[in-house]
Amino acid sequence: MSRIGKKPIEIPAGVTITNDNNTVTVKGPKGELSRSFNKDIEIKIEDNVINVSRPTDNKEHRALHGTTRALLSNMVEGVSKGFERGLELIGVGYRAQKQGKKLVLNVGYSHPVEIEPEEGVEIEVPSNTKVIVKGTNKERVGALAANIRDVRPPEPYKGKGIRYEGEFVRRKEGKTGK
Repeated sequence: MSRIGKKPIEIPAGVTITNDNNTVTVKGPKGELSRSFNKDIEIKIEDNVINVSRPTDNKEHRALHGTTRALLSNMVEGVSKGFERGLELIGVGYRAQKQGKKLVLNVGYSHPVEIEPEEGVEIEVPSNTKVIVKGTNKERVGALAANIRDVRPPEPYKGKGIRYEGEFVRRKEGKTGK
């Protein structure tokens, strides 16, 4: 039995959930999220708790059980608390700034790199070497943070580049001369 799928999801105050034929809509103080789930998985909402159950123990249903529960949990957490991912720019002259909604990165290329966030995700620049991506949808927040990191991923020799907050970059030794 799926250990994650069995755990009930607590619904915090201020969050409303509607289930229309396995299309779940979650509304909360930070926004609204909607997602369609597989028809085989049963989603029950009762007494401020969501329970997810599966009809059989075959491989497909076992996989969907835990996944559905995790996605629902992330939706509830997203509209109540929100998600955020921090990035650090490390390198001489590497900096980030915000122009309107766009993020402009100067990371050693001959041109500045502009990144426009999609709707429902916002970018903050508390300092010129720090970027914070915030939003209600965990998937979109993580994808945008990964796209920003892909502009200049950290390299192993000097450690320069864009990395997640708290990310460890294993350093390599350079060439040795004879």
